[in-house]
Amino acid sequence: MNSSDGLDASHVILRERARRLAQRPSDKPLEEQIEVLEFTLAHERYALLASQVNDVQPLRDLTPLPCTPSFLRGLVNLRGRLVAVIDLKQFFGLPEPGITDLHRIVLLRRDEVEIGLLADTVEGVSAIGKSRIQPAPSTVGGVAAEYIVGVTPERLVILDTDAILNDPRLVIDEDVSS
Repeated sequence: MNSSDGLDASHVILRERARRLAQRPSDKPLEEQIEVLEFTLAHERYALLASQVNDVQPLRDLTPLPCTPSFLRGLVNLRGRLVAVIDLKQFFGLPEPGITDLHRIVLLRRDEVEIGLLADTVEGVSAIGKSRIQPAPSTVGGVAAEYIVGVTPERLVILDTDAILNDPRLVIDEDVSS
């Protein structure tokens, strides 16, 4: 191959790219998308609407709370704020391999209340087309449909933050007698 052949091939490739880029945009409206924070629980992929996530922090200095359900793992001090940490695996009855240094706390805030959800790992934020989200069957991986917004074809389970935060089990009103 001589240098003039290489130039001609490059020229053809660049001209084709320019032609494709110069095409008029499609009249089809862009698909509406949602941003989600992806994380793992018990080796399965889950997500929350990113708009409902306040922050993500590493799990440090978890202080257990006596006389609380097992899914309430305890409290953490985040910059002077005490935040209750809910273990979603225990909340949903998923397999529990234990807590490691890789665990993260996904912070949710509603009005004046802030709560942390324990995630095995946080994978990041991604955009998903709304048409790709299918209604949940009765359960997905042990999680009841009432806690699920939908499921993608890749089996990413999008959780319903409001359903979790409104669960009556989160209201702890227990008297302890000495």
